[in-house]
Amino acid sequence: MPIFEYKGISNLGKNIRGTVDAENLKSARTKLKKEGVYVVEIHDKQKVEKKGSKKKLSSGRSVGVEDLSMATRQLATLLKANVPLVESLNAISEQVENQTLKEAFADIKNMVNEGSSLAKSLAKYPRIFKNIYVSMVEAGEMSGTLDVILIRLAEFTESQSQLQAKIRSALMYPIIMMIVTMGMLTFMFIFVVPKLIEVFEAAPELKLEWYTLVVINASGFMVNNWMWVLAGFFAIWIFFKSWTSTPSGSAQWDTIILKIPVVGKVARQIAVSRFTRTLATLLTGGVPMLTAMDIVRNVVNNAVLARAIDQARDNISEGENIAGPLKKSGEFPPIVTNMINIGEKTGDLENMLLQVSEAYDFEVKTRVDGLTSILNPILIVIMGSVIGMIVFAILIPMFEMANIS
Repeated sequence: MPIFEYKGISNLGKNIRGTVDAENLKSARTKLKKEGVYVVEIHDKQKVEKKGSKKKLSSGRSVGVEDLSMATRQLATLLKANVPLVESLNAISEQVENQTLKEAFADIKNMVNEGSSLAKSLAKYPRIFKNIYVSMVEAGEMSGTLDVILIRLAEFTESQSQLQAKIRSALMYPIIMMIVTMGMLTFMFIFVVPKLIEVFEAAPELKLEWYTLVVINASGFMVNNWMWVLAGFFAIWIFFKSWTSTPSGSAQWDTIILKIPVVGKVARQIAVSRFTRTLATLLTGGVPMLTAMDIVRNVVNNAVLARAIDQARDNISEGENIAGPLKKSGEFPPIVTNMINIGEKTGDLENMLLQVSEAYDFEVKTRVDGLTSILNPILIVIMGSVIGMIVFAILIPMFEMANIS
């Protein structure tokens, strides 16, 4: 009898893993369900060992949100038209242009054709299909509403993609301005100023002002130590990445981010929007509350808020509501906890969460637009001022040299 390895969540909300004997995958899932285990991942141990390393290589690659959203919506459309799942997956694998996604869907089709569930097959590619995706697909399979769930997933990924694109486009111009400024300053210090220094040295009677000496010394430092400067920046970056990759360092950095004026407020709004939209999507898809809280903690991308969600989840497992623990944490704005509280009392929690998410998405977009409209002219002024001061520090001595001659 085959042996199946599984990861799941017990009735008490604890993460568990183990093995179960069953005739096939469906029997194994049924057996675990009777034992009160919500299966997150399950696979035939022997088949997985025979797959080899080829599958691991392909499963390690990720795809763009736009490609995944489009493929999800196409799959939902095919299923809604009563096209069998295997044929739908085959059509998607032939239609998508992204090569990684094409290979993934082709392999998923084969696994489903061999008797595996769609959720279990998707779980083989964690870089492509996140926990929320797999959990909602599993809930859709169990409830018989897979086509509806996939449409909601497509809408969810599209909304997240639009918000990310909005933020990226808003920040693109300031980043380009900063890169251009640093490039121009580096070029002037390393190539232009040293040539002018030779000219100044040819006129020993010329008296240089302090601001000109500052530019000359800065240029000399850059010319003589540019390798050390680059090495220093690289070392700082490596240290920062190593520090933030640790649990304590990540929590400290996220705390700092949330306390930065303006930036911290936007970061909190983005995290809250992700939390509410993801939780609404999961609950609407039929995922249990405790499981949804386990998944949504990883979506906020902030250790401080994730810790608050963990504490709320523990309190919920003991019989409390959602709004109370979130309010006690002090990390969620009052309007969020109040609307969640109203949603729980009226039995319309999913809709309330979605409204909060849409409101915060709009506020984030508005605030980012406002910040960039202010930041862009400020950067132009700073860029012009710095370069102007350098040019001024160089031109004044040249004018004096002309008067001396």
